[in-house]
Amino acid sequence: MPSADCRRKAPGMKNKTIKQLKSFWEEDVAYTRTITTACYQAWVRVEGLFVPIRRQASRISLVAFVAVVMTYVLFPKLANADMELESLILNDETVSMIIASMQNETEEYGRLPASDDAVARRHYTIPMTAYTSEVGQTDDTPCITASGLDVCERDMENVVAANFLPLGTRVKIPELYGDRVFYVEDRMNARYNYKMDIWMKDLADAKAFGVKFVTIEVF
Repeated sequence: MPSADCRRKAPGMKNKTIKQLKSFWEEDVAYTRTITTACYQAWVRVEGLFVPIRRQASRISLVAFVAVVMTYVLFPKLANADMELESLILNDETVSMIIASMQNETEEYGRLPASDDAVARRHYTIPMTAYTSEVGQTDDTPCITASGLDVCERDMENVVAANFLPLGTRVKIPELYGDRVFYVEDRMNARYNYKMDIWMKDLADAKAFGVKFVTIEVF
């Protein structure tokens, strides 16, 4: 147990410690308040220096704009100076390189090499007939194919009708037309599967064509 002397000194030490802490706190608060006040006063002074400038902002902007315009008018070379070009030594070699680069920008890039004709993907030997844009041979829109093409307006005999190939397929009939390309743009009656019709402008030509068994190439 603490002695009687220690018990008597304890309250005094406690009070002394509390007084010291209060003193430190007051000193810190006063210091902080002093620093904050000094910073605020400095900010007010600095802000006060810009008050005249803010009041004359429009005039200063006008003066700067006039100065820039006058520089462009009176000293165009200075105003439009290119620092990179100014640093270049324009000898004969440099000038020739600049001219060559300018000419290269205007040259054509050339053409891609033409590809060879594609090889046929499939061959079919089928019966082939011919038809025209007659209501009796088609529907109530004889000139319009299944793909929406107006063969009467186009007036080119390179259209065929078939049900076993997608619309737009390219085909050739070497036995009859050599390398001439035809396009599947129409459909036949649903009962015809592996059969093809060639569209012709003249009914007499279609009748004269008759029925032929030929081998077609599909691309």
